[in-house]
Amino acid sequence: MRLAMVAGEASGDLLAERLLGGLQQRWPQLEAFGIGGPRMRERGFDAWWGSDALAVRGYVEVLRHYRGIRRIREQLAERLLRAPPRAFVGVDAPDFNLGLEARLRARGIRTVHYVCPSIWAWRGGRVKKLAAACDHVLCLFPFEPELLRAHRVAATYVGHPLADVIPLQPPRAAARAALGIAAEAPLAALLPGSRASEIQYNAAAFLQAAVLMHARRPELRFVLPVAPGLRAAIDALIARHAPALPLVVTEGRSHEALAACDVTLIASGTATLEAALFGRPMVIGYRMHALSYQIMKRMAYQPWVGLPNILCRDFVVPELLQQACTPHALAHAALAWLDEPGRADALRARFADLHHQLRRDTARLATDAIAQVLGT
Repeated sequence: MRLAMVAGEASGDLLAERLLGGLQQRWPQLEAFGIGGPRMRERGFDAWWGSDALAVRGYVEVLRHYRGIRRIREQLAERLLRAPPRAFVGVDAPDFNLGLEARLRARGIRTVHYVCPSIWAWRGGRVKKLAAACDHVLCLFPFEPELLRAHRVAATYVGHPLADVIPLQPPRAAARAALGIAAEAPLAALLPGSRASEIQYNAAAFLQAAVLMHARRPELRFVLPVAPGLRAAIDALIARHAPALPLVVTEGRSHEALAACDVTLIASGTATLEAALFGRPMVIGYRMHALSYQIMKRMAYQPWVGLPNILCRDFVVPELLQQACTPHALAHAALAWLDEPGRADALRARFADLHHQLRRDTARLATDAIAQVLGT
């Protein structure tokens, strides 16, 4: 069984790694190759390019890297068409994957798209591209298959693999011990993003907010997990904005940071769902290039940006975006969670309900759906 896969950025790498586990159980001699990250490589995936090559968010930022990304897609398509796999699985990254999937499908290669593009949130026109590009869509959220069927797109709800990975009772004490954090010290996790552009736009404000929080609560400690390749950039920002902050910086280990913390400042993206599944109060902060923000704002269908708010259909956690994402606003909103334990407990109960809803045997369900597409 030869399968090609493309996963962009850290979240796609995590999703694909879990899927590979299910695929390898069904097909022990599986050969999987394409674009992937370190988690996929640990599963034996042959990464012709690293997933970080696609880790760019925002229209202006993509334009800066457009030629390089397009060159990768052309080279990948030519290589796959010369030696066709049994199927192609595109993991998220719709702007890269849908065009590639359409080209491969037109040449008779079966295509599966894993993670329904958020057509319910913005850019609804992509459903036409989805219908043309793929034979089947694996959906993370329960309301998506019915929406896609209305557009004649075959789809299966497989649950969210993070809900399987993250325990219903987070190991707070063990995570703190592993990070060297005292059991009772109040702890805030800083997660400014896993892309270089996110570090550029968000990290300074997060660090400055942490300094303000520490001035208000001197007993407060901080942890900042860094995505691969971004340590130098983070260290430079810490030296500039928060040199005296009681801060533990880790290479990766974001799940330990979320399990250990009492509150998190966090960039919009999959990490916000991870924080919700860990039951952690959070403040979502996000900045990007001004032009990218204006374009995306005009195309949005919903008032929410963060996944916890979208899934709960309510502003259950604060969203501080663009000009509103200031150090003072971030610090004030984060400290409010620590000052109002009853409000934090109510949020944790709501997140627990969400966790149960998303918890499925995702790897097996996704593998079964792919096997049906292949007729095996």
